[in-house]
Amino acid sequence: MALTIVLFLSILLCALLFGVFWGPWLALSRSMATFTPAVFIAITHRMDHNLGTLMSLLMPVALASIVTVLILSFSVSTLTFVLAACALALFVMTLLVTMLVEVPIVTKIRDWQVDALPPDLAAQRDRWVSFHLFRVVGGFAGLALLVSAALF
Repeated sequence: MALTIVLFLSILLCALLFGVFWGPWLALSRSMATFTPAVFIAITHRMDHNLGTLMSLLMPVALASIVTVLILSFSVSTLTFVLAACALALFVMTLLVTMLVEVPIVTKIRDWQVDALPPDLAAQRDRWVSFHLFRVVGGFAGLALLVSAALF
């Protein structure tokens, strides 16, 4: 029963996490290259302000919930354990992309001013958008594996 409850909570947390990846990608990232620098900077600042604290809490809690699933499923169900382990690996990949690529870019953007833009603005913006897609794909696959762990 404990495994079922923790798996359910883990799916909910990872669905929320994936939603934070999917929503901005769907709504904004695919169009970022069309925004003026002023609009791009304003959107990035707002997303950073709105999501920074949330993500710094949600991501570790979601990952810890998958670890708890692994611990509880280890001696109960090999299939659940393996699927959850693969899900964890994918969500860890999203964490690494976030921390090693996206957060450093957003940190730079915090200091940008419309009247003093860096010469590589387009390259940094495009790199952020490209890596954001890795998070969307990794989050989707990780969530799918976690749901599969619960179903099978």
